[in-house]
Amino acid sequence: MTSTTSLTGIHLMAKPVGALCNLDCGYCFYLEKESQYPARHRFRMQDDVLEAYVRRYIASVHAPVVEFTWQGGEPTLIGLDFFERAVALQRLHAGGKRIANTLQTNGTLIDDRWGEFLAREKFLVGVSLDGPRELNDVARPDKQGRSSYDDVLRGMAVLASHGVDFNVLVTVSSANVDHPLEIYRHLKAVGAQFIQFNPVVEREPVAAEAAIGLHFAVPPSLGKASLSVPARAVTNDAAPVRVTPHTVPSVAYGDFLNAVFDEWVRADVGTVHVMNFEWALASWCQLPTSACIFSPRCGKAGIVEHDGSVYSCDHFMYPEYKLGNIATDDPARLLDSPAQRAFGAAKETTLPGDCLRCDFRFACNGECPKNRFIETADGEPGLNYLCAGYKKYFNHITPAMNRIAALVSAGRSAAEVMRQH
Repeated sequence: MTSTTSLTGIHLMAKPVGALCNLDCGYCFYLEKESQYPARHRFRMQDDVLEAYVRRYIASVHAPVVEFTWQGGEPTLIGLDFFERAVALQRLHAGGKRIANTLQTNGTLIDDRWGEFLAREKFLVGVSLDGPRELNDVARPDKQGRSSYDDVLRGMAVLASHGVDFNVLVTVSSANVDHPLEIYRHLKAVGAQFIQFNPVVEREPVAAEAAIGLHFAVPPSLGKASLSVPARAVTNDAAPVRVTPHTVPSVAYGDFLNAVFDEWVRADVGTVHVMNFEWALASWCQLPTSACIFSPRCGKAGIVEHDGSVYSCDHFMYPEYKLGNIATDDPARLLDSPAQRAFGAAKETTLPGDCLRCDFRFACNGECPKNRFIETADGEPGLNYLCAGYKKYFNHITPAMNRIAALVSAGRSAAEVMRQH
């Protein structure tokens, strides 16, 4: 689930079991974070950390609604009792604010007890599934190398039977990028009405990174020298670009989105909600996007690790991006610190000239800084790896998006666009 940015404050996502997971997804950028902790470390958010997170986060959000997001790893590994305590603490510290909860899960551990709880507490649940069995299981086996597909569908069925609102997150990789309509139609067939497509983009680690237990290269530096924090000893900003085998080819990702869009805009507008298209529509309607990757700046969506450590971003969970600890620090001050302000501003100030001149800057804004590791045609660094794919996608959807934006602006239903296709 892509991080969201609050229009009225901050967003602080929690990882109650850190990187621990019962699946062994080959493209998962977070599994390796386990190596940042000592051997025999207990990956479990303790009650004092949970209480501090709930209390301090609610107090730091100056808005009528506070959204808690629980991710991992696999957050359900910590057990249902933990989340019972979490919602009890939320009620205790709400102070008149409305509390919303979002849980991102692989769905394999969801049973009726979970379903009853999630329905009662009105959680929005994101379930990860990469398509039909043969496509899903390429990169999403369990720790014993077995298929996860049946367990995921069983979990989704439990959610549906209890009336839990859920969406499906598809990770688009080299393994499934050539099957857009097969995936999209399969998701509709299994009852998914809210869908999100996330691309896999990772680089191979250099030798020094592999030596300290990293499976993927660290993100581009974002000008770490300006962050007033120690620079990492390991960096490969100048190293040749070698993407991982699971990484989706840029243009192929654009083709994937275009194929799904064409079917969606002909038949499914208003009945199937594809978040990628809704993010784009917000930009075409000149509204702020809720997706951090397409915002002009970032830095207001941090994470809380299981031990209370607060980091700048889910994708920058490295020592030099640690801001403090929720047990002792005010999260609002951490996310408004000079280091974090510089981190967030760098997304805009480090855009290469190609991005500044691009017709689609309003919709893309250079996308996620972690993916800005290739050069422009004239040799300027900092271009997003997915640039070619996004240009193809945005060019393709422009005529339909213009029509939808006009309908919405006129107070009419976006679904009317289907009459024109």
